[in-house]
Amino acid sequence: MTRFGLPERLPQWAWDAGVMVAAIAHLAFVINLENQPIATFAIVGVLALVLRRRWPFLVFLVTLPAAIMVFEKVASMIALYTITRQSRRMWMPLTATAMLSAGFVLQGTGIYGLFLGPWRSASFAEAWEVLPQYVSPYESFLRLVLYYTAMAVVPAVLGYSQRARQGMADRLAEIEEAREHEQLLLTQQALAAERAQLAREMHDVVSHQVSLIAVQAGALQVKAQDDESRTIATTIRRLSVTTLEELRHMVQVLRVSGTRATELTPQPTLEQLDTLVSGSGIEAALHTERIVGLDPAGQRAIYRTVQEALTNARKHAPGAPVSVAVVNRGEGADVTVVNAPGSRPVLELPGSRHGLLGLRQRAELLGGRFDAGPTPDGGWAVRMWVPRVAVGR
Repeated sequence: MTRFGLPERLPQWAWDAGVMVAAIAHLAFVINLENQPIATFAIVGVLALVLRRRWPFLVFLVTLPAAIMVFEKVASMIALYTITRQSRRMWMPLTATAMLSAGFVLQGTGIYGLFLGPWRSASFAEAWEVLPQYVSPYESFLRLVLYYTAMAVVPAVLGYSQRARQGMADRLAEIEEAREHEQLLLTQQALAAERAQLAREMHDVVSHQVSLIAVQAGALQVKAQDDESRTIATTIRRLSVTTLEELRHMVQVLRVSGTRATELTPQPTLEQLDTLVSGSGIEAALHTERIVGLDPAGQRAIYRTVQEALTNARKHAPGAPVSVAVVNRGEGADVTVVNAPGSRPVLELPGSRHGLLGLRQRAELLGGRFDAGPTPDGGWAVRMWVPRVAVGR
């Protein structure tokens, strides 16, 4: 909108309505309904402007007789403007401009009335004899010719100007689109560089530390004297190896550059919950129902919820029993992980406190719900519901 409350660009119907009003108003000043068939030619020429966008040259030919006979020039000028505005073939606007110029000159200088006008009083031969009187003095006649020729050329010039302006606007739009695409590529390159750097850090630091844990656990497994220590060492080693595998997959994902999302492979599913719970190293009971139609994103969210809840129970409530339940609920699946209060002293371990926040974000992205909080007996409960088909898929 402009500062006067008008739209920056009028709709096409408003332009067409304005064109028709101007042509009809001019016709009302020059037409004489008793002068037939010329008046009919003029009316048909003005009405034909409605079809000028579809058949511009044909409409121009329809308006031309009225322009020559009664000087109804507005309709012909509008038709010529449309030709030069739309036509991609040079001969068409040049031919139309020459024809309109000739018509304007014949009508404006009176030559048409002398030879073909209904009011002529002489034969063609007599008219030809008196023609020199019409074109003299030659300077005045030449000025009239130039004036009417310029009048016919004006709509052609305006049409070409508008066409060039539209072409420039399209070119600027292409340049802007190319610039946005280039900016997107630069952003993707910067993102790829950050992902590669993060992959190197994970590979060089985190993977190294986890590998040391796995090696030390393997050594402890060999040297342990009792079965309990050997079992603990075996669990530590197995979890370390599993963590290394996930880290390797993560590093592969981070090193892939491009715009398409890359999924972790292999993806955890509900079938792997039993292995996750049994290998958690804590007393945990799993109850699952047969979940039908749950998409991979929902299965991954449930798996990560159970994984995070078991990790938190192991850290913050050591020795507490944990119950895990995955059941059908409505149009989705519900997972609940509840642990009792810990029976052993809590070992302070570093944590980012972002695990539960990440689970909540997963649930919201899928169109589900997430809740976590203490239970009346002093334990902790984590609940998530996800739809069978994620929102937006």
